[in-house]
Amino acid sequence: MTAPQTAAPLRFGANYTPTRGWFHHWLDYDPAEVRADLESIAGLGLDHVRVFALWPVFQPNRALIRPRAVAQLLHLVDAAADCGLDVAVDALQGHLSSFDFLPAWTRTWHRRNLFTDPDAADGIEDYLRTLAGALAERPNFIGMTLGNEFDQFSGDPHPDPDRVDPAGAGAWLERMLKACEDAAPGRLHLHSEYDAAWYRDGHPFTPGHAVGLGPATTVHSWVFNGTAQRHGPAGAATLHHAEYLVELAAAWTDDPHRPVWLQEVGAPAPHIPAERAADFAEATVANAASCANLWGVTWWCSHDVDRALADFPELEYDLGLLTVDRRPKPLGRRLARIAEELRRERPAPAPRRTAVRFDPGDPATAPDRSVCAPGGPAFEAWARLAGAGVRAALVRADRAADPAHLRARGITEVVDA
Repeated sequence: MTAPQTAAPLRFGANYTPTRGWFHHWLDYDPAEVRADLESIAGLGLDHVRVFALWPVFQPNRALIRPRAVAQLLHLVDAAADCGLDVAVDALQGHLSSFDFLPAWTRTWHRRNLFTDPDAADGIEDYLRTLAGALAERPNFIGMTLGNEFDQFSGDPHPDPDRVDPAGAGAWLERMLKACEDAAPGRLHLHSEYDAAWYRDGHPFTPGHAVGLGPATTVHSWVFNGTAQRHGPAGAATLHHAEYLVELAAAWTDDPHRPVWLQEVGAPAPHIPAERAADFAEATVANAASCANLWGVTWWCSHDVDRALADFPELEYDLGLLTVDRRPKPLGRRLARIAEELRRERPAPAPRRTAVRFDPGDPATAPDRSVCAPGGPAFEAWARLAGAGVRAALVRADRAADPAHLRARGITEVVDA
């Protein structure tokens, strides 16, 4: 009997949320607390963390990138290495858990468009080069992500957006990714967007940018986007949402082997009740692992947010795998078990023979991409198939009659939304 084929091992990690002071910890950096946090993450058997530099703390003036802040970041990366953890670094924070962190030299009396102003672009490029260059020789450095969902500054529903068109957004991404690559060649330098890039008509950051720039695609899966509200915490669309985004990325790319990193996924209450969080995690990860091109899963987030801190949306406080006292929660223990099992033996994903056709309009700007959003015809058709046990792909309408494209992806049946 032939042994079953296994797929490449997946990476499993957490988005690091410090237990003392949240991301404000950069203002009072405590090496002992950071090490204790990292040891507790490593104790779950995870292999990497994604960490976030608060931009105004690191670059408070366009001409000042604080050496002490950079040194603290390097300390964190070295401490992670001691714990057996690799590190990906996000620079432009930018936006975190409903709060915006922008340096004073970009706002009010010094208002500059983050994407189109030449001085702003020069300052951002210097900042990215500095961080990437400082990290370049660290063996556990995975690479830079430009910033956390930085596209949210570019349009609605942000209350004070810095407008840019798709051409300008693409040029900005290319320039900033090049700065990272020049400073730290060969690392996994990426950009991340929230799901407006995939779902919102008219959003300037497009699916084409997501799958065409950088060596891999990132997706952030949050079911509070209308999915859980429409389908409930145990609905097929909810439990397969992360898988859907990975497959949507596969439908957009020109490279059938392009890796996709599930860079954020979490179990937000009350959309996912606390008593369902572990089951949600197990189903979400198992479903995403059925995708051929999945690189890894990075859970949001490592630790709960201390409730002594004010003004967070309620759902942000309890997303952690561990408590603020660094004790594993049932969710954390379940993810640890899933990671161990999938590292030991991950079945090779079966080809997805059936694909749902969708038409986003012009592929360069995707003016009708909302057909793929929760409630849209492509999303709902794919979710119905998932509920019936069909592992479906998606295919753009302009490729649905291309035999070579379908053959390369193993698709033998195309169905309409």
